[in-house]
Amino acid sequence: MPSPPVSGPDRRLFLTSLLGVTAAAAGLSGCADSSAAADETASDAPLASKVPAGTSLKISSYQNAQQLQFKLAGFDDLPFKVSNWLNIGAGPDVINAFRAKSLDVANNAGIPPIQAHYQGFDAKIVAINITRKPNYLFATKPGSDIRRVSDFRGKRLAFSQGQAQGVVLLRALKKAGLAYDDVELVPLTSNQFLTALQSGQVDIAPLANTQAPAYLTQYKSARTITTDVVDLLSLLWAPVSVLNDRAKAAAVAAYVPYWAKSQVWTYEHPDEWNERFYVGTQNLTLAQAKAVTALANKPLFPPRWDEAIRWEQETADLLAEGGFVKKFDVSELFDHRFESLAAKAVPAEYRR
Repeated sequence: MPSPPVSGPDRRLFLTSLLGVTAAAAGLSGCADSSAAADETASDAPLASKVPAGTSLKISSYQNAQQLQFKLAGFDDLPFKVSNWLNIGAGPDVINAFRAKSLDVANNAGIPPIQAHYQGFDAKIVAINITRKPNYLFATKPGSDIRRVSDFRGKRLAFSQGQAQGVVLLRALKKAGLAYDDVELVPLTSNQFLTALQSGQVDIAPLANTQAPAYLTQYKSARTITTDVVDLLSLLWAPVSVLNDRAKAAAVAAYVPYWAKSQVWTYEHPDEWNERFYVGTQNLTLAQAKAVTALANKPLFPPRWDEAIRWEQETADLLAEGGFVKKFDVSELFDHRFESLAAKAVPAEYRR
């Protein structure tokens, strides 16, 4: 049975709080953008086998992680130019950057492409990395007596409609048998979660495994609640306008294998990654870094996207049940021209 709609703020307020007034306006005009470019869909034409000289991409590199991965893995002779590595990670920020044409390809979870579709912005998924272990856990505000998800009833929960943290929370509530109106969903973006917890604005917020150690060190009376809810997809996606550009589409196709190999390199070199990234740039202690790395998912790049499409459809349906988006067929979010590129680039153990 579908869960009742969220009580409190209506969906327009969720959208406005997540994207800001300007982006919300862009979202409202999204239908016009979409209809005006009705045939601006990713072409079925084969991808170019070679990247034309002078082609460049603007790529997201949240906290400079992707750029550092490429550097440490020795990927310094790419067949295209990276004109900018942008420190952008949150789904709403990525969508805004796509709209502004300041970003060509990004790494996100499964929910931002759904949110972009709901706003009328055309973008396609071009690579999939399946995750099998949870990347998030629930953190309590300091001094809280909450110990399990069933204790969330009646509590204020940080909720980001357009980000992975949001779907992890919704799936956890559903699994615990809690309806949306059993809790108070407080619309925030993930970069606001820690401040909201610290100030007591919310009782619970989903934090990435990488965030939790520092938070617990700072607030001894806070605790974390683990969840077995998995955010299955880590993906690459790009605006249809980029994929309709033959040169840029070829560059994206060339980028996908390097992206897959960089994930494998990071997984196979935890000690170096701990020192250079977590300790060197994220201010974690080596012990904290090792704890985070111990939770890392082994990369998995499936040759076919069937499982990913099923999970993405379940996610979209879950959001539709709550009235956050309209129901639609998510298969249109995937550009199958790129389907096997990541899998072909990695050893067999990272394909299954």
